[in-house]
Amino acid sequence: MEEKSKISLLFSSSVLLLLFSLSAAVSNPLQLQTLLLRPLPSAPTLSWTDAEPEPEPESDSLVEISELNAVTSNTTLEMHHLDAFSSEETPERLFDLRLQRDALRAETIYSLVSKAVARNRPRAPGRPGFSSSIISGLAQGSGEYFTRLGVGTPPRYLYMVLDTGSDVVWVQCSPCKNCYSQSDPIFDPTKSRSFSGIPCGSPLCRSLDSSGCNKRRMCLYQVSYGDGSVTFGDFSTETLTFRRTKVGRVALGCGHDNEGLFVGAAGLLGLGRGRLSFPTQAGRRFNRKFSYCLVDRSASSKPSSMIFGDAAIPRTAVFTPLLTNPKLDTFYYVELLGISVGGTRVRGITPSLFKMDPAGNGGVIIDSGTSVTRLTRPAYIAMRDAFRIRASNLKRAPDFSLFDTCFDLSGKTSVKVPTVVLHFRGADVSLPATNYLIPVDSSGTFCFAFAGTMSGLSIIGNIQQQSFRVAFDSAGSRIGFAPRGCA
Repeated sequence: MEEKSKISLLFSSSVLLLLFSLSAAVSNPLQLQTLLLRPLPSAPTLSWTDAEPEPEPESDSLVEISELNAVTSNTTLEMHHLDAFSSEETPERLFDLRLQRDALRAETIYSLVSKAVARNRPRAPGRPGFSSSIISGLAQGSGEYFTRLGVGTPPRYLYMVLDTGSDVVWVQCSPCKNCYSQSDPIFDPTKSRSFSGIPCGSPLCRSLDSSGCNKRRMCLYQVSYGDGSVTFGDFSTETLTFRRTKVGRVALGCGHDNEGLFVGAAGLLGLGRGRLSFPTQAGRRFNRKFSYCLVDRSASSKPSSMIFGDAAIPRTAVFTPLLTNPKLDTFYYVELLGISVGGTRVRGITPSLFKMDPAGNGGVIIDSGTSVTRLTRPAYIAMRDAFRIRASNLKRAPDFSLFDTCFDLSGKTSVKVPTVVLHFRGADVSLPATNYLIPVDSSGTFCFAFAGTMSGLSIIGNIQQQSFRVAFDSAGSRIGFAPRGCA
């Protein structure tokens, strides 16, 4: 009799456990979405659909700059991927180069933050009349996208890399002591009516991390990059033209000595949060607001786009507050609270893994120049393992480069994959499948496009940002995400 009671009790417990499991499965069913399998994108053609305005007649007088910058306006620009400068490379080679740039980019960001937090950044040896250098970005990894804008009066149209992880705006200038090859003629400041040097004692010159002076007591700048590349020259002000919108007296570096592994653009438009970034300098003109939408190049041939001004903020966006690193004002920090895979929050991923401490260590940044999202290692492992379990129906493939979760999807045109949602404070961002399972070769291998890092800093990269309009609203101290934002 006692044995029957034990069996009955065991049976009842098993039934209850089964019912509980079924209940959990019903309340948290595995959420899947369809991934359409597309090949690696080829290099885009370097073409521009935005018509450049006719050159201004030499007799035209420039509108008073103080009035020019006081008028709030909106402007939209095309953005193209750096692969357009490597049109002869195969898709596999382009992807390999992108991953190389990406590794350098991430390494430099981690180095920048650690040096800023340590407060005693080592300085590069100075040139005559120049005390030390600004450390910023990375030449080969200073940005994955570029646009075309006018520099000077009348405007000379040049390709400029766009980078949310840099502040200083600079362009190659003649006469050149050393200049790398670029697609456009090198900018000649003597042919611009609006070019003006900056005196050493001016607030703009003092805004540099450290300022240098030439013999005429005019300001010099130097930007050194993590791979040894450097740009050096006159720190000056100039007018920039975005289609038909002019922004006057933008402080920028006019580089006469540019050595190292630079891309084929003429210079860089720094879009960070620092004092010398373009959004900060053009604050009154564009209300310190801009956004971009990066197209998935494997699915669309149309260009990505960037908007400056109030029109940059989409009504359909969900917003998360911007955080500030007390030691480094360049990067856009946000608060990531957790991650869901297949409709279920991943256990082990807690807000503490992404928290920035009072000294400026840790945290999460949104970056346009990093391709692959890197999560602090404990968070990545928990997320990766959850994805592997929920994608167990897919055939595994060997690791590829920095990716340790890959699948052999050869012979298929589409597959069902677990959903992935990033839970920011106030904003749940559900990623399209193409933003986290990406092709890595021409043989049907697709990899989970996240990676772990031993650094405490996590970086949300541009692969995960594709097809969202990502809005940077510094005036409102927030970042927004609007799905399907490239239309």
